[in-house]
Amino acid sequence: MTGRLARIAEHAGVSEATVSRVLNNKSNVAEETRAAVLTSIDVLGFERPTHLRSQMRGGPVGLIVPELTNPVFPMFAQVIQQRLAAKGFTAVLCTQAPGGVAEDDYLPLLLAHDVCGIIFVSGKHADSSSDVSAYQGLVAQGLPIVMINGHRPEIDAPSLSTDERSAVALAFDHLAQLGHEKIGLATGQPRYVPSFRKVAEFERQTAAAGMETLIEQTWFTVEGGELAGRTLIERGVTGIICGSDLMALGVMRAATQLGLTVPTDVSVIGYDGSDITKYTGPPLTTIRQDVSTMSAAAADALAEQVKGHPQPSGDALFAPELLVRGSTGRAPKRSLR
Repeated sequence: MTGRLARIAEHAGVSEATVSRVLNNKSNVAEETRAAVLTSIDVLGFERPTHLRSQMRGGPVGLIVPELTNPVFPMFAQVIQQRLAAKGFTAVLCTQAPGGVAEDDYLPLLLAHDVCGIIFVSGKHADSSSDVSAYQGLVAQGLPIVMINGHRPEIDAPSLSTDERSAVALAFDHLAQLGHEKIGLATGQPRYVPSFRKVAEFERQTAAAGMETLIEQTWFTVEGGELAGRTLIERGVTGIICGSDLMALGVMRAATQLGLTVPTDVSVIGYDGSDITKYTGPPLTTIRQDVSTMSAAAADALAEQVKGHPQPSGDALFAPELLVRGSTGRAPKRSLR
């Protein structure tokens, strides 16, 4: 029994005493905590006591995220899973990878397992060139869905996004205040909603400041950042705003390969706010997405739909935060070009 209590407590994030109170059906336990413990019992494959079998969980919920090599996606997955568990739902995590199972392949599998809803994080919906008929079909059949980071007005479902325009404005203002007069943007491919939102705001910022608009669009990866960073640096840029923290790592690598120092010669700003940014050399200045609030809101919106309470389908924007660390500094006295 002790081993089982310990495993359930660890999975649910509570004490063994709390698990014991739930198993004994004591009243002095918060409902969300009780739901989290019961969900952990089910997920771990333990049999519930007879008197708790009527309190079965709300059902499985599909959670589709991109590959997990980008640290921000595990962050979303973890918080969403915890929030759903607290509400009595079990998240079925589906991850994608190049050459592996794709989003379209997961959908029939999830439907075959009678999921009561699906949350999509930066999925096909984030690609403005993609066909959204699969999402529309899910909505038409009454399955609750929620989209994160990639609003498509054609999909009548709740959509939650980080305010990309605010993010770029924060980053641009930070570099401008440090005296940078040649600022570049390194971001992902143009067809992605987060990319073209960042580009639109960057163009507005450079026009207002009377600066040249310098943009390189590659991929949201270290390699993409390295390619974009090298090109921007060779064009004389001294401050670079990146579309992801991974891209920022690539930009920093490109600067080093060109014999330059961050931030003495080039200032770099990432985007996402993943934990790795604390440990880079130097620590990375970044724009932090409010993953906790967005994830909780997504889980709540899905749970409310499951209960039969319609949720607004407009794009809910969440404010980002600038975390200033060691990768940004005063502009060099001379242009790099």
